[in-house]
Amino acid sequence: MRVVIAGGHGQIALLLEKKLAERGDSAVGIVRNPDHVEDLEKAGAEAVVLDLEQADVAAVAEVVKGADAVVFAAGGGPDSGVARKETVDKGAAVLLADAAEQAGVRRYVMVSSMGTDGADPDSQEVFQVYLRAKKAADDDLRARDLDWTVVRPGRLTDDPAVSRVQVGSLGRGEIPRADVAAVLASVLETDATIGSTFDLLAGHQTIEAALAGL
Repeated sequence: MRVVIAGGHGQIALLLEKKLAERGDSAVGIVRNPDHVEDLEKAGAEAVVLDLEQADVAAVAEVVKGADAVVFAAGGGPDSGVARKETVDKGAAVLLADAAEQAGVRRYVMVSSMGTDGADPDSQEVFQVYLRAKKAADDDLRARDLDWTVVRPGRLTDDPAVSRVQVGSLGRGEIPRADVAAVLASVLETDATIGSTFDLLAGHQTIEAALAGL
């Protein structure tokens, strides 16, 4: 399986790339900064330097052409302002979907966030703008004729993976980034998750059992 990951230098993306490489899949990470190429290569991934805030659909479609799936794991970052929530968290996600359609890649896995459905529609607080941008990107994807899955993790931690999760419509909680990456890797192999949107937290089920229950 060849998987193209937008936001390829993110913490979850690097963990996912390593998992894909370890199981014999081909991971391609899109990064903006050439200095990040070495980190992707160490994780076993191919790196493509492309700024998703500046690229057009044709350029991104050229990268994803021939892939079995794309994963959107990019983000403006916790220290970015309101504008980058729109251009990255929403705009780049929509761009990737446009490119996937143009290149004939049907499988699209979105890394979203818990809380998007409850975002304050009027607040200009950065986190609320972020949640609205993520929801807009999710809604755009779900309206397309693609084989999509929207994964909405809770608060992310750097704790070691425990490989036990819960999925569904959940309350607040947290999950290690390593377990999010493991769930994404499983989602890519689990066609039953196509058309599903689910929250993701640490829990007591194996990843396989949790996904099977969707």
